[in-house]
Amino acid sequence: MPKVNMPEVAAGATYAVINRWTVEEGADINIGDVICELETDKAVVEYAAEVAGKLTKIIGQPGEEIDVGDPICIIGEDVAEEASAPAAEPEAPIAEAPVAAPVASPVVETPAAPTPAAPVAEAPTRVEGERIFASPIARKMASDNGIDVATIVGTGPDGRIVRRDVEAAIAAGPVAPAASPAPAAAPAAQPAQTSSSTELAPQDYSSSYTAVKHSGMRKAIARRLTESKSTIPHFYLYADCRVDELIELRKKLNEISPVKISVNDMVIRAIAAAFQDVPEANVVWTDDAMLKYESVDISVAVATETGLLTPVLRGVEKRSLSNIASAVRDLAERSREGKLRQDELEGGSFAITNLGMYGTEQFAAIINPPQSGILAVGAASEKVIVEQGQMTVANMMSVTLSADHRAVDGALAAEWLKAFKHRIENPLTMLV
Repeated sequence: MPKVNMPEVAAGATYAVINRWTVEEGADINIGDVICELETDKAVVEYAAEVAGKLTKIIGQPGEEIDVGDPICIIGEDVAEEASAPAAEPEAPIAEAPVAAPVASPVVETPAAPTPAAPVAEAPTRVEGERIFASPIARKMASDNGIDVATIVGTGPDGRIVRRDVEAAIAAGPVAPAASPAPAAAPAAQPAQTSSSTELAPQDYSSSYTAVKHSGMRKAIARRLTESKSTIPHFYLYADCRVDELIELRKKLNEISPVKISVNDMVIRAIAAAFQDVPEANVVWTDDAMLKYESVDISVAVATETGLLTPVLRGVEKRSLSNIASAVRDLAERSREGKLRQDELEGGSFAITNLGMYGTEQFAAIINPPQSGILAVGAASEKVIVEQGQMTVANMMSVTLSADHRAVDGALAAEWLKAFKHRIENPLTMLV
């Protein structure tokens, strides 16, 4: 059977969503041709055909979540859907028992009994949490018609729910609701009572809204962040960093740099330098072992129209500030265009998210699993501080470290944040 199954696009993925098909049924496919775009937890990636032939049938529909290993299309042979399903065997007629010849008696005409309706298959009994096997098109049809697949009896292989089962359920129609009792007669109108106060008629304060269906990426982001917050023991450390020297150094560097360097680029470099100072913090927790990384690979949060992406910038400790600026800009542009590769979204032990450009002064971020920490960076602004007993005005920037307590203890996290603060307040140390 020349079926193409949903691949394991990302390591450990159990399903993916078809974003769109790039070819139509009937097209000739060569090995390596991109036939569709698959939406993963973090990005949209292209899927290239691994077999050649004619695309005879598209099974998976755009926007549909399909388990890894389930068919998404058929290439090479015109096979009708569910061809492998055994045909339903007709029920054998029930043999009637022989009866004795009736004794002649007067014929009494009686009204004909109504023909009984065809029996409707009873909903299957299912155990809570039981996986329901249904073809993608069957799930799609059931969803479009407001039918719960759990109430449908499957006639496909091993009880799998297929198209004809949903069509039968649609033809059977919804179960008629129980008749509701007639409303009680309205009480007789009472004479209006005078009142010294003016009574206002009840107002309808309900708001109108538009329901926007969740994209596969939005649902994946929600699932991953919920998993992170509920399974990773977060704890938070805060620091206020004086960035007068950093701002002044950035101004001078931009006079000679081939690309514009941002404050965020310098923060990324300071993060890498802090991990060089405290390499024990560059770790990731797993159930079997602690993974200690030799290079500093940092995820950079990028806001896109479809959600937040976190492409990974690798080997930051070896990069110059101008190189970091160019690489971050490239990752951000390709994130918004949906052109990231899957390997650019995997790995890393740490992340940075910066809302300073929106004027946010301080916030705490959720760790991106399986990483062990994320630094939330706020806006730099002038504040009055006390220095050597005297009040002065300085540019201050607040940062919040969210750390995984399984991998990084409180003292170790405090040591790392101290190293980061030193680097950011003494930016020349990042250039040597």
